[in-house]
Amino acid sequence: MSKNNTVRVVAPATVANLSCGFDVMGLAVEKPGDIAEMTLAGNGVVIKAIHGDGGLLPAEAAANTAGVAVLEFLKAQKLSVGIEIILHKNLPLGSGMGSSAASAVAAVTGANYLVGSPLTREELLPFVMEAERIACGAAHADNAAPCLMGGLILVRHTEPLDLISIPTPKELTCVLVHPDIEVKTRDARKVLKDTLSLKNGILQWANTAALVAGMMKADYDLIGRALTDVVAEPTRSILIPNFEKIKEAARLGGALGCGISGSGPAIFCLCRGIAAAQTAGQAIQQEFEAMGIHSETYVSFVNTQGAIIF
Repeated sequence: MSKNNTVRVVAPATVANLSCGFDVMGLAVEKPGDIAEMTLAGNGVVIKAIHGDGGLLPAEAAANTAGVAVLEFLKAQKLSVGIEIILHKNLPLGSGMGSSAASAVAAVTGANYLVGSPLTREELLPFVMEAERIACGAAHADNAAPCLMGGLILVRHTEPLDLISIPTPKELTCVLVHPDIEVKTRDARKVLKDTLSLKNGILQWANTAALVAGMMKADYDLIGRALTDVVAEPTRSILIPNFEKIKEAARLGGALGCGISGSGPAIFCLCRGIAAAQTAGQAIQQEFEAMGIHSETYVSFVNTQGAIIF
């Protein structure tokens, strides 16, 4: 067991899919992030308080992603300790920024630390994936893996888990613009088509491979060309007002490429340098303002650490 009975963990927002990497790629950013305060106390897993959710999230541990991840972890480790959780939700709900994964990652990372860190970050991933199943009906790792481990992660397979960490260029920055609208992950998955043409499959695979190559070669132009999604974006974009106009504004503002973060409605851009990211973010925000939609913008370099204990 840890010498301390209490720990605080911040888990970052993530960009899943990165356009062409639907369900298999995710990138961690520096901000914003959810915070979990974890304490060894009492019996069972208890969520004492949730701040910042507007009262929308369930406080029952078995129905909350933070609680589910910890319950699954304790069950797997055959531990009967009591853990209390106070959750600070800094990620908007239904945002496409990995909100459900961040809560689960922060909580299970804290629980693992409190009992002496028996598992590695990667070994904690299945518990977060099970929490994701509760949140959206499917055990995805494209948000959970980068949130836990940091950086850009390719999920080659989930059964068994096969994760590849992909290096990113030093000057690569990410913009997240979250408009004040909600798109539920379950709903965003329902609009997807059940089949994919061979032509679109080939194009998607080529772009995914090109994005990996661009990252490893620090070829910013190639990264920009690869950020094209012919699988999810064509249907999901109808849930975001003036999406194509927003993409064009980001490109003219200096973005390498732009797309839907996760299932939306957040928009992400990849850029070279902070200045270009700030300009692109402002361009997107202005488009939302013109529609009377308030939005928040976050600009950061790639988060290579993942969840942080502090």
